[in-house]
Amino acid sequence: MLKRFLCIGTAVLTALLSACTANKDKIDISEIGEGLTIYSFSAGKADAELIYSEDWAVLIDCGEKGFGKEIVAYMEENGIKKLDYLIITHFDKDHVGGAAKVLKECEVGTVLQSNSPKEGNEYENYLEALDKKGMTAQTVREVLNFTLGEATFTVDPPAQEVYDKDPSNNSSLITSVTLGDVDMLFAGDAENERLAEFNANNDKVYRFVKVPYHGHWQKQLKPFAEKIKADIAVITCSDEEPEDEETVSLFKKCGAEVFLTRKNAVIAKCDGKNIAAEYEK
Repeated sequence: MLKRFLCIGTAVLTALLSACTANKDKIDISEIGEGLTIYSFSAGKADAELIYSEDWAVLIDCGEKGFGKEIVAYMEENGIKKLDYLIITHFDKDHVGGAAKVLKECEVGTVLQSNSPKEGNEYENYLEALDKKGMTAQTVREVLNFTLGEATFTVDPPAQEVYDKDPSNNSSLITSVTLGDVDMLFAGDAENERLAEFNANNDKVYRFVKVPYHGHWQKQLKPFAEKIKADIAVITCSDEEPEDEETVSLFKKCGAEVFLTRKNAVIAKCDGKNIAAEYEK
């Protein structure tokens, strides 16, 4: 009888702990007060995230060539007249491709870029657009902080100048944003070496994460997801190159609601106390 009671009790406890891990209290986006918005574009297997408030805006990556017009259109529709910062996490074409159009059409304050150039038409177009604008991008080699309104941004550079494996992805800038009590993370295309660096130095919980490398499974994702304990995880992916199910399962087990940009653009709002997200309607 005692053995049966212990087995039942263990099963109930396991179920409760599992529920606590997988189902954090969900807040509707309509309940979020004034603060900032994160718009993760549905850009195929490419990254473009616009973080903005009434008074400032930051764009992290620009999708592939031709996608810049979508970014510019969204900015115009939402009354965003200037990018205070444009951050190019690394120079793969699905991150820098739309940058030339954005630079041509938008007022841009500061451009931050990775330290690992990658030759290609998209990169050359980006350099040409900077030149025509009379701008010089700042290559981030040391941790860089800046504040816009009440939000603090930290841009974390790769520890190595060159990586033996996956040098472009592992050169990704990783950007964190803090508003009040909420930390948010944008991990570029960081792969195992870069994630290992980040994991070794990170002691924060991030309520929102832009999952690295389009949701491709890699061994360093497990300690990454377990440390950051995100409520919201956004994966930039496409029907042709979908996310790995193992990645989705991991972030769900760690307590995140997972959004896939192949389904639609994702809108998140944060007021400094709470954060919530939904697919664009």
